[in-house]
Amino acid sequence: VREVVIGMAHRGRLNVLTNILGKSPDLIFTEFDGPKDPTLYFGRGDVKYHMGFSSDYQTLSGHGVHLSLAFNPSHLEAVNPVVEGRVRAKQERSRDDGSQRVVPLLIHGDAAFIGQGVVAETLNLARLKGYDTGGTIHLVINNQVGFTTDPEDSRSSVYCTALAQMLDIPIFHVNADDAEACVHVMRLATEYRQTFKSDVVIDLVCFRRFGHNEGDEPAFTQPKMYELIRARGGVREAYARELVAAGRISEADAEAIRKAASDAYEKAHGKAKATREYKGPSFLEGLWKSFRGGADKDVPELDTGVPKERLKELLHKLAQVPEGFTPHRDVQRTVIQYRQTVADEDRPFAWTIGENLAYATLLADGYSVRLSGQDVERGTFTHRHAVVHDVKTGARHVALEHLQEKQGACHIYNSPLSEFGCLGYEYGYSLDTPDGLVVWEAQFGDFANNAQVIIDQFLAAGEAKWKRLSGLVLLLPHGYEGAGPEHSSARLERFLDLCADDNLQVCYPTTPAQMFHLLRRQVLRPWRKPLVVMTPKSLLRAPYAQSTLDELSRGRFQRVIAEAKDFAWGKARRLLLCSGKVYYDLAKARTETQDTGTAIVRLEQLYPFPEAELAELVGRMPALSEIHWVQEEPQNAGGWHFVYPRLHQLAQGRAGKAPLKVGYIGRAASASPATGLPKAHELEQKLIIDTAFARSA
Repeated sequence: VREVVIGMAHRGRLNVLTNILGKSPDLIFTEFDGPKDPTLYFGRGDVKYHMGFSSDYQTLSGHGVHLSLAFNPSHLEAVNPVVEGRVRAKQERSRDDGSQRVVPLLIHGDAAFIGQGVVAETLNLARLKGYDTGGTIHLVINNQVGFTTDPEDSRSSVYCTALAQMLDIPIFHVNADDAEACVHVMRLATEYRQTFKSDVVIDLVCFRRFGHNEGDEPAFTQPKMYELIRARGGVREAYARELVAAGRISEADAEAIRKAASDAYEKAHGKAKATREYKGPSFLEGLWKSFRGGADKDVPELDTGVPKERLKELLHKLAQVPEGFTPHRDVQRTVIQYRQTVADEDRPFAWTIGENLAYATLLADGYSVRLSGQDVERGTFTHRHAVVHDVKTGARHVALEHLQEKQGACHIYNSPLSEFGCLGYEYGYSLDTPDGLVVWEAQFGDFANNAQVIIDQFLAAGEAKWKRLSGLVLLLPHGYEGAGPEHSSARLERFLDLCADDNLQVCYPTTPAQMFHLLRRQVLRPWRKPLVVMTPKSLLRAPYAQSTLDELSRGRFQRVIAEAKDFAWGKARRLLLCSGKVYYDLAKARTETQDTGTAIVRLEQLYPFPEAELAELVGRMPALSEIHWVQEEPQNAGGWHFVYPRLHQLAQGRAGKAPLKVGYIGRAASASPATGLPKAHELEQKLIIDTAFARSA
């Protein structure tokens, strides 16, 4: 073993930091006081029980082992899949047997282990090919109480570790008062993991001497238990008596060891009070030294086009299957032959070509690509076909893995039916893969709310709390096509509510070319922020939402897509600003009504908000009197509440001109994301478009 990645909750964390990872006690004491200038941390930083740390440990045999304690929020067990993803990324970077060299260690609480669903989700990943880390060592600190809850109120099983029986793995129950038994079991568990590459669980049966936190009084709720605990000495005292009785040390030796430790802590506390040399968490080191966070405006844009002949060459590669391989006849026609035809005839193409070429060009340039999620190999809407199957043998073929002799590593995995665990895993993987593309796709964007803890606590706030960056991409199918409340909305509004300090990128591309440039931009820029993409459903094959190879060969992702160059900007009186699929409905209606006074502009990136681009467009419309935001979502959802104050500021800022009217066009506010009746949906959609152009009459 050369590296151990540890995940744990808060109880005992400072002890682990000091006594296992070797973090200086005076540094911990200083962190409690905080920096001399607290204004530097307005809205930033985290409590000390959540912070991570790493160090190098030298074993008795002289080998170095790197120890990492993962940062995590108060949400118990949420760190589990994050640790597993980090470990998998580290293992894949290893030049030898990575699963033997890098080991995940998860420290759990008894109530949390049995009570939190993400534990079961993470255990289920243990033997899946896309997630296997060669076995995890689970150490359950069994205090026999969860905050103030007794076991009979927290689980239906006899043991708190019963959940782990789903894997048919060893579960060792050990008396935590017996120090040498604990060491013996830990050695046994470690050797088992290394030998069989399997998870293993240790149930450390113990008690919590003090309350849930420093100011708690546990006797309020467990008076009989704590009467027994107060009468019982600690592990150190019991082990010292055992050693003295065996003649291994004297009582004076035991007292000297205790006093030396106590004196060391007193000295460290005094030093911290005297110096107050606060040091924040380190970051942008090692793998991350070439990357950066911070403000979007501080990082230059770059062209992401690829020469046309290179695109054709890669498209031909994507159209190849091994000799004797028999794909499904529809796949042969609509996927393989389609790719060939687009390359040969240089014809416009649908979403699948733009997305697959983004992956192919990155892989050909040596970047790694990992794509996971429910049904991502084929794609929920049968559009991707990154993996094709032989109908006679069942064999799989991944064309993205066979582009050229030397290319980046390509990993495409269908995931289990899990969002919390799987998204946490991919976030962890992204923490150790700054130089590749890491993508998680939801089956429908609506289902991402099953992973809200990962989105809120890690993706949105990781940089502000822990100075940790991630370039993870979320593909969330979104769009109102009459499919009902759980198959329409990826909850765009929730992501926009989380946006601040340039922490996220939230985009809603409407063409294959936009998707191509967006995915390439995510890797080629040195700026690393999570990217949330509202991806289409009906637009995947829509003939009016196609792109050309020329559009992929030049330019970059457009944050705002304006009208064509020949549009009469000077005569436009109204501006319809929108994102996503509704643009095509608006464009069609404008043609039908022959409305020449209304401009339609697509906002393809909602955050960071493209203020400068919109201000430039408005400046080109001297006759403009009103701006309307048009959306498919209900008024209390979508982008309206996010864009309104920004549009209001834009409308007020025109020098020497009257403020513009800012209006909303879309569905009425609703408790449900969408109607479940197709006819009602069609009527709602028609009303949106009719309203948009009735106001211009």
